[in-house]
Amino acid sequence: MGQTIYSWGHERRYNDFSTYFRNLFSERVQKVSVDAGFTCPNRDGTKGVGGCSYCNNKTFKPTYCNLETSVSSQVEKGIEFFARKYKSMRFLAYFQAYTNTYAPLNDLKILYEEALQHPKIDGLVISTRPDAVDVELLDYLAELSKKVYVMVEFGLESHLNRTLKDINRGHTFEESVWALQETANRGINNCAHMILGLPGESRDELLEQAKVISQLPVKNLKLHQLQIHKQTLLEKQFKTNPERFNLYTAEEYIDLVVDYLEVLNPEIIVERFISQAPIEMLIAPKWGLKNFEFVAKVEKRLKERDTWQGRYY
Repeated sequence: MGQTIYSWGHERRYNDFSTYFRNLFSERVQKVSVDAGFTCPNRDGTKGVGGCSYCNNKTFKPTYCNLETSVSSQVEKGIEFFARKYKSMRFLAYFQAYTNTYAPLNDLKILYEEALQHPKIDGLVISTRPDAVDVELLDYLAELSKKVYVMVEFGLESHLNRTLKDINRGHTFEESVWALQETANRGINNCAHMILGLPGESRDELLEQAKVISQLPVKNLKLHQLQIHKQTLLEKQFKTNPERFNLYTAEEYIDLVVDYLEVLNPEIIVERFISQAPIEMLIAPKWGLKNFEFVAKVEKRLKERDTWQGRYY
């Protein structure tokens, strides 16, 4: 009996990002992180102070990112770092730390275009907030995306306004919907970033989230488990009020991810399931699983349950 080919055109049981990307670029593509010195509207007093309750940016900044070095120098160092591993490779400049659209448009153009000047850079991935983009910026990115790959990654984190308020996001889910629609209308690739397991959110609400996301023009989806990092407001809350937190075991989270995938629109490309913080920054949960190990466990569970992304969509 032959393998089932799903609606996304291959036999993996979910619409995975790496296959999609390989087909899109026809060679290996790697994101190179750039720290361009941005802050956030909920840090500088515009929307609030202190930032999101879970955020410690040190958990995802590679060592070659350094504010003293220019964008082009960071890009060069990042490319050198990865080029040692593989001979044939293309790169995307990943503006990752804090809110990477939070500056006047002319300043943003200078930074983005500096990154694009490198001959091996084929596009941009811009991590931001749904309330930190406007029509003028999106029109510019739409023009840019006719020439190079452009992805705008929005930290949505939750579909529930009570949670967004609780974690000090400083924006509403309605603003998230607007941002996704405006990027999609202009043909700009977008990505929704969601955290599973935020305080006060039940399993049923998380599965409802998958259904809500499925109705929106989401191109890519990044999921990750709630992690408690050192030097965050969440760490203080976790220590004083641990019963508010439902930290999943790895096994529970695998089952949650499979349930989530079953009700998720099969057209949405799933970029990842978990995030990995440096162990010295992490308070809980400590699963000791690398990204690829977790993916293998999800694929095994999908097979055991003979199920797939969008089965109940």
